[in-house]
Amino acid sequence: MRTSPPSSQSTHGRWRRIGTAAVATAALALAGLGTAAQAGAATPVTSKVTAKVSAKTIAAQVAKAHVSYTNQCDATPAKGFASCNALRVTGGTTAFQEEQAARKGTAPGTIKPNAASATPTGYGPSNIQSAYGLTSAAASNGAGETIAIVDAYDDPNAAADLAAYRSYYGLSACTVANGCFKKVSQTGSTTSLPAADSGWAGEISLDLDMASATCPNCNILLVEATSATMANLGTAVNRAVTLGAKYVSNSYGGSESSSDTSYDTSYFNHPGVAITVSAGDADYGAEYPAASKYVTSVGGTKLSTASNTRGWTETVWKTSSTEGTGSGCSAYDAKPTWQTDTGCTKRMISDVSAVADPATGVSVYDTYGESGWVTYGGTSASSPIIAGVYALAGTPSSSSYPASFPYTKAGTSALNDVTSGNNGTCTTSYYCTAGTGYDGPTGWGTPQGLTAFTG
Repeated sequence: MRTSPPSSQSTHGRWRRIGTAAVATAALALAGLGTAAQAGAATPVTSKVTAKVSAKTIAAQVAKAHVSYTNQCDATPAKGFASCNALRVTGGTTAFQEEQAARKGTAPGTIKPNAASATPTGYGPSNIQSAYGLTSAAASNGAGETIAIVDAYDDPNAAADLAAYRSYYGLSACTVANGCFKKVSQTGSTTSLPAADSGWAGEISLDLDMASATCPNCNILLVEATSATMANLGTAVNRAVTLGAKYVSNSYGGSESSSDTSYDTSYFNHPGVAITVSAGDADYGAEYPAASKYVTSVGGTKLSTASNTRGWTETVWKTSSTEGTGSGCSAYDAKPTWQTDTGCTKRMISDVSAVADPATGVSVYDTYGESGWVTYGGTSASSPIIAGVYALAGTPSSSSYPASFPYTKAGTSALNDVTSGNNGTCTTSYYCTAGTGYDGPTGWGTPQGLTAFTG
């Protein structure tokens, strides 16, 4: 991760960023991205967690990690908030990690900031477009389409960092002046913005850069929620839609709760809009809002060059027992009509996938918390990539749910089937293990052109 941002106001159950936690450097061993509960296929929390960590230790770790923490682990969170273990991690070791490690009798993981480099070391736009059969479409499609990026807090350098990324890779300018880029608060204001936060700024940079890399001709709308609660992030999603975005990427998540179905109705039920959500970076286990039946849940892969016809190969992203793509069977959300796997009676995560492994990560330019080029991974990378693919494919019909589109081309050459790797241990194999056809970690696979993302 990057250096820690200033401490935020303490709030019950803030939701965490997903992908920028996964930072790739050769000398850095990452551990402990697991800020969401490893809940299994469909096992909701039904009682309070008994902490085995002293209050002094918790206070010290909260101070070091700059996270908001509460020890109130009720089964049903207060309205507008995620469950207590959905923490936004920005560095160090969180109290939740300390607690979970103590319960398991293991040492807690520690997330460290990485060092920025003078030049990019990860995949750039040409790599992403090549890997997913998008080179021709990226050159000609996307004009007039708007991808919305929803994140929490403000990145004061968002416009300048986006300009630097696009300039380096030879992409056309995307600025406020030429109408390509716009940044607003969840109320739609361009002047009254949330408090700045260097941790979320890195997430914002990743999201903006991946949308640019995938759909260089698209306009980009950044909607900044006041804070990392579902109420505020959900309001930001609604704002993006009211401002005209037909593609909305969300790179955040947390543990499921019984409130999720009401969140579905309030924030994610937008026919005619492709809403993508990161599946999570804490290995096997269902998260929300990836579990919403109205969104495209996006898993993560390890993307590597290969001497085959495609030129690339992919496996499930799993770095360690605590770091890898999320997946699983929802405990609360109903199964959408287009999802036909029989092992999970409710919503299954994921639908599709894209590159997420920080070891084969993407280049990002960030100067608010970092000092230039960094290489990131996580499903925060894959969500805006898939949003960009939808945008290249064209505006969905007004009554459609674009999450269903890949299912109409399931098992065809329109998707790269990922058949190897796993993200943990599960009793129903396809929940956590890749295989021919549909599986939880990678869904139906990764894009091979636009066919699977058109209505």
